[in-house]
Amino acid sequence: MAHFDVVVCGLGAMGTAAAHHLARRGKRVLGIERYFPGHDRGSSHGRTRIIRLGYFEHPSYVPLLRHAYGLWRELERAAGRELLHVTGIAEIGPPDGALVKGTLSSARLHDLPHEVIAAPELMRRLPAFRVPSDYVAVLQPGGGMLEAEGVVAAQLALATAAGAHIRNGEQVRAVEPRAGYVRIVTDRGNVDAGAAIITVGPWLPSLLPAFGVPLRVTPTDAQLFSPGSIPVFIIESRHGMHYGIPPRGDLQAGIKIAKHHHRNETVDPNAYDRTVSADDEALIRAALAEHIPGANGRLVAAKTCLYTMTPDGDFLIDWLPGASNVIVASPCSGHGFKFAPVIGEILADLTTTGATPHDIARFSRRRFG
Repeated sequence: MAHFDVVVCGLGAMGTAAAHHLARRGKRVLGIERYFPGHDRGSSHGRTRIIRLGYFEHPSYVPLLRHAYGLWRELERAAGRELLHVTGIAEIGPPDGALVKGTLSSARLHDLPHEVIAAPELMRRLPAFRVPSDYVAVLQPGGGMLEAEGVVAAQLALATAAGAHIRNGEQVRAVEPRAGYVRIVTDRGNVDAGAAIITVGPWLPSLLPAFGVPLRVTPTDAQLFSPGSIPVFIIESRHGMHYGIPPRGDLQAGIKIAKHHHRNETVDPNAYDRTVSADDEALIRAALAEHIPGANGRLVAAKTCLYTMTPDGDFLIDWLPGASNVIVASPCSGHGFKFAPVIGEILADLTTTGATPHDIARFSRRRFG
């Protein structure tokens, strides 16, 4: 049996980032993926994701995001291609709503460039929007979009070029910490390594039930509609919270629209219905019809994407209980992709030195008791 320094289980955005950072540090790395990188069964597929600095979820994410921006540019230089497109972002909603209040809290605490405009001025500048007169918009020049599948491909290629071994189409069935090493049991056999990183997303609860955190897998639907004149945006309204990414070159032919958390239902990642129904589409069209009628056009395509949710919506990065050589990372909760390179760096830190200079106390499993 081959022996590796680290085995990375799951090669989505976080797993490929971890493999890349470890391989460039000279570690013997094996990455195992049950499907193939870029598959549409998890959380890392699709053409684009939003990136933003003024983080409504909590101000503590901003230092990680600032570092992530630098790592995104570093990744672009290494890959020789553009992956992060800065377009600006409009975050729109009632002044006392979670989106606007949270974004402004982060922006003011961390002195981030931003502008607050009232609804009439928003609709004058961006006439595609129709919002109530008491709404406001927070405009951030640093927001934009990431090329999602391009990111995964670039990180994987760089990890491989640095010496990482990759095995696709292989399912991890068990992770067994032992004295001085960890054994990964797959449908092809066993692999021993000094440490393991578990980034399997929606399959984490079934793979590691002893982890002890009540995770939930829920689908969201990303829709593509015909083009209109709008920027990257998030809007909070009576219809929920929706986000959108406009067409850009060859990245996507229409506007990408999705409802954050969608129906908030819990599903089995091995057996959920991946079709997008008329009822699913209606949850998105209701917001479009009222607030962005110009984008409420022909449906071009629709796909589901899985959120792996913690009870509080924050990331989860911690050691498996009783195992100092197995690190578990389920950092998404529906908003993790933009952090991929810095999460990869953190995971590489933890598995090589046992600590990281980044503040990840908020992501400990111990917060759940």
